[in-house]
Amino acid sequence: MKSKIQPDKTYWATGNRHEFRIKGEAIIDICHRGDNSKSVSHWVDDVKKMADKDGFTNRPTPETIRKELGDFGAWDEEELLDDEQNWKRLLWLAAWDIFDSDEPDFSEPVK
Repeated sequence: MKSKIQPDKTYWATGNRHEFRIKGEAIIDICHRGDNSKSVSHWVDDVKKMADKDGFTNRPTPETIRKELGDFGAWDEEELLDDEQNWKRLLWLAAWDIFDSDEPDFSEPVK
């Protein structure tokens, strides 16, 4: 199946505790076969800055990210203390979720 992601759009990433946006070009760069860590590292600061700039009340915080990732059961408590790694984990999960979506949401924020 071909992805519907457009590089010039910005897509919504939603979780149980937060929402934020990711540029389409970032999603395309991250979502490829093999090691994605360099792509995630390249985009994580951009995504964090956009989340802060957007200023949504339910934007990711270290605590909400830790809880969200903890629900997956893939990382232990000590691993989840690393906020920078948690942002990378969250970005990776969110990018793939959007990439695999049948109808990724690139609607404009409502203010």
